Formats: sequence, C-alpha cells, structure tokens
Amino acid sequence: MKINWGTGIVIAFVAFISFIMYFIITMSTDDKYDFDLVTEDYYGQELEFQEDLNKEEHSKTLKTNITWKKSDEGVILIFPEDLDINTIKGKVFLYRPSDKQFDFEIPISLSNHNLLIPDKRLLGGRWNITVDWKYNTNSYIYKTEITY
Repeated sequence: MKINWGTGIVIAFVAFISFIMYFIITMSTDDKYDFDLVTEDYYGQELEFQEDLNKEEHSKTLKTNITWKKSDEGVILIFPEDLDINTIKGKVFLYRPSDKQFDFEIPISLSNHNLLIPDKRLLGGRWNITVDWKYNTNSYIYKTEITY
C-alpha cells in the first residue's frame, strides 16, 4: 500500500495533536505539576499595598528596626530595645513560596524583646517573613526573606 502526501499530512497532524493532548492531560492531572497562587485574595491585598508602604515609612523612623537570628530552637525575631514590650501588638506571617500548606501566622508575644518562631514549624528552604505590628498608635511592618 502506497501512502500519498495528503495521507502523510493527515497522519502528521493527528500525531502532533495526540502528542500535545498527552502533555496537556499529564500536566493537568498529575499532582507533581500542581501549582499554587501567591495568594487567594490577590486584589484585596493589592488594595492594602499603599497602607503597607506607609507602615514601611514608619519603620524607617525607628532608631533600630527588627532583626532576626537563627538559633537551635528556631528563628528569633529581635524587637527594638528602646520600646516597651507590653504595648507591642501584632502578628507574624510566615509564607512558604514553594507550598502554601506550610504558611502560618502567629500573634506577637514577646519575652525580653524577643519572639521565637519554633524550629518544629519551619522546614528547610525559603521563607518570607512579614511582621505587621503596632506600637502605641503607629503601625509598622517588617519584611524579610530567610533560608532556613
């Protein structure tokens, strides 16, 4: 049986379409290729962006900003020594870019100007830390990226 050029073109199209459909089905059904959005409420967070910029400007007025250090117990956030720890309120949000299942938030509860983020909550890899806090009437924000 002889295949003419028209039949060859049809076979080539069918093979190409089958090849593409195989990859589309594989990518959409296999959990290995699953992806997460950066945040579920993207537009809501976009509206809060100017507020975050204002908080960052307030943070620049501090004598010293928040710092962090790694220890055996986890990550220690060190708040400025010249502030009264009883009037500091807020929350710490830890964002894991590779998997949103590990994201978590903890309230600020200071002891001796330090806040410990326990080692058992942190997996190895990259973390984005956002400390959204208030001292008296001023709001501040501290953002950093760490590799644990």
